Amino acid sequence: MKDQAMDWQELTNLTRGRPFHVERVRLAGNGVAIEGEFELPQLAQLSVEDQVFVTAFVRCHGSIKQMERIFGVSYPTIKSRLNRIAQMLDFVEVDPAPPPGEVIDRLRRGEITTEQAVAELEGRP
Repeated sequence: MKDQAMDWQELTNLTRGRPFHVERVRLAGNGVAIEGEFELPQLAQLSVEDQVFVTAFVRCHGSIKQMERIFGVSYPTIKSRLNRIAQMLDFVEVDPAPPPGEVIDRLRRGEITTEQAVAELEGRP
């Protein structure tokens, strides 16, 4: 596993943050290979230093105080770096609003009130 991590870091350093695509993926263990154009997940597109930072943040369960101790920097420095990394990542909508047509269909069937439909269409809970 360490060799794979080192290879990944070398690849990340080699690309220097420039976009790239993976064209072949081989599944470990069974030798099956898939060819095509695969975009890397956003976290994999971060610099090695930012990947280490994010990993540390997750392992600290989001504790900025622990991050201050690990990296030997102040709270504002940790927050600034988190904000910079966050701006590089797209937000993943975990509970997206239903499509308008679906809301209207539910309203027509009497499953929700007009007020509930308006709230859903406006993105309110």
